[in-house]
Amino acid sequence: MSTTTPTGPPVASTPARAGGRLGRNTQRLNEIGLIGAIVVLFVVLAATAPGFLTVTNQLAILRDAATVGVVAWAMTLVIVAGEIDISIGPAVAFSSVLLAKASGEWQVPFALAVLLCLAVGLLLGAGAGFLRARWGIPSFVATLGLWSGLRGLAQYMTDGLPVPLEPNGFLDVLAGSIAGIPTPAIIMAVLFGVFLFVANRTAYGRSVFAVGGNAEAARLAGISVARIRVILFATTGLLAAVSGLLLAARLGSGNGGASVGLEFDVIAAVVIGGTSLAGGKGSLLGTLLGVAFITFIGNGLVLLGVNAFFQDVVRGVIIVGAVLINVLLSHRKGAP
Repeated sequence: MSTTTPTGPPVASTPARAGGRLGRNTQRLNEIGLIGAIVVLFVVLAATAPGFLTVTNQLAILRDAATVGVVAWAMTLVIVAGEIDISIGPAVAFSSVLLAKASGEWQVPFALAVLLCLAVGLLLGAGAGFLRARWGIPSFVATLGLWSGLRGLAQYMTDGLPVPLEPNGFLDVLAGSIAGIPTPAIIMAVLFGVFLFVANRTAYGRSVFAVGGNAEAARLAGISVARIRVILFATTGLLAAVSGLLLAARLGSGNGGASVGLEFDVIAAVVIGGTSLAGGKGSLLGTLLGVAFITFIGNGLVLLGVNAFFQDVVRGVIIVGAVLINVLLSHRKGAP
């Protein structure tokens, strides 16, 4: 009917209009605040944490940032679309195990083993997206099932023990450096550029914002909401597999018990960066700053000798605090 058919441009054409100028200003304010917090944190750690400023530690920070950042770019778009994916940690661990098993015990040629890991990661993510898109299963529930299944399968395949990888030139490159910069950090930076372009300069990126702002309006505007959701989760699955390859290269083995809690660091980085858990609003630059903040926190806690269990407490407080700030800023944006 004419009363329900959009007469203007598609919703996806202007994602920033959902938040308006005030929403953009709120995001910029959040990013500026994050930059200030990172600077303060860097100065404090430089003064109090032994070895923080050493070249070795700074390179280690880049590697740790890549562990979170590679998947955080995809997670940003997932959350912008109003969804969530909590399967990241087990997916990364499972991919490392799959690579070790395929290239070792199963005697699959290494190049094919790598492609197998990437393909399986993509298909697993797409499966969760299909459950959400086809049957309306909440993404939290769909990825919770994947979280449990992949963690259990990875542990079952390895009997809870690391599976060593044979020496390999490709893995040496992934675990090494290029021009003095850790390879994972370079991969993270390249993927950041790709996702920044996709989010801001493509119809797909605009559609993601539209779906997160109002899925029904996006559907009426001609956007295939189901297809967007499947692609989003397929992308997180693929990048989780990439992180699994990087993890395997770094450890020299596949480990079903690795990456415990990684999904929460990723989500925390995205939310701290200003992406709304309600969907429709987010920034890749904000996520980049959130990744830096989370990484500095984790590195500093280790250097300061904070108990490993208490580190989880600190991360939990950060996540809750970030969500609270996000909600308060959203209320401020909606105020007259």
